[in-house]
Amino acid sequence: MAAEGAATRAIGRALGCTTGTASKWRVRYAKDRLAGFSEVGARGAEAKYDGETDRRILALLDTPPPKGYANWSGPLIAKALGDVHVQYVWRFLRAQKIDLSGRKSWCVSNDPEFAAKAAEIVWLYMAPPENAIVLAIDEKPSIQALERAQGYLKLPNGRAITGQSHDYKRNGTTTLFAALDLKSGKVVGRHYKRRRRVEFLDFMNKVVADYPDREIHVVLDNLSTHKPKRDMWLKRHKNVHFHFTPTHASWLNQVEIRFSILSAKSLDGASFQSVPELIAHIQAFIADYNETAKPFVWTKSQVHQKRLKPCFAE
Repeated sequence: MAAEGAATRAIGRALGCTTGTASKWRVRYAKDRLAGFSEVGARGAEAKYDGETDRRILALLDTPPPKGYANWSGPLIAKALGDVHVQYVWRFLRAQKIDLSGRKSWCVSNDPEFAAKAAEIVWLYMAPPENAIVLAIDEKPSIQALERAQGYLKLPNGRAITGQSHDYKRNGTTTLFAALDLKSGKVVGRHYKRRRRVEFLDFMNKVVADYPDREIHVVLDNLSTHKPKRDMWLKRHKNVHFHFTPTHASWLNQVEIRFSILSAKSLDGASFQSVPELIAHIQAFIADYNETAKPFVWTKSQVHQKRLKPCFAE
């Protein structure tokens, strides 16, 4: 068709290919004749980057970022290397499944008796003493009574979503003391203005009064208010036994799960004009949740521990 004088664009339309494809094969035939149609041999430009470039990128990630920056980014890596385009940096990081913006947090317990203490807590969950009450107790401090303007927002596409203003008014705080009954899954909550030993022991007195003449085992974290002078209180309540989670392992306390549920289902996005309104709101949620509460099933699944190599920059 080209020999007959057809234009490249017309050839593309007639053959159902793009103009670029028609042009490509016309140029290759004009240059090398029939040999230009051969697909044998390397095509395209030579690779600009190689394995050495990849190793340079990985080595750079093991060094501190430039002054004034908290973390490495694609543009910062390209700038530091000087001869590597940022698009290649991103392609290489994606291929290696390296997410520079992803963050993980961890808390490693340094308790020398971690195994023994953790086993003691798990034992209470898995096989509690017969006829004994097992309670998981903790505090959720400084819950704020934030007052926000709320309503519905209608988007241009017709979709309606709930919204709230950015501005808010602080109307005070409350501290929730909670006791989770591991057998029933129900929670008893009381509110205090502060989070001291006085408030903790007052809450414990009220909780113990709900279970007269029963053996009570209490799971607690290592907060200082849970420990000072507790022996005096325990001597007066010989049926109560405290079990402390290992250091930096409050996640072993099941009441923390209920606090997470409370935050997600009751507090997030809510507005309160006063502390009493906040307290009534929380207590209403606890009462409603207790009606259908079920105990958490404490299980152990096979864990494949990842080997993490910590890096510390001086």
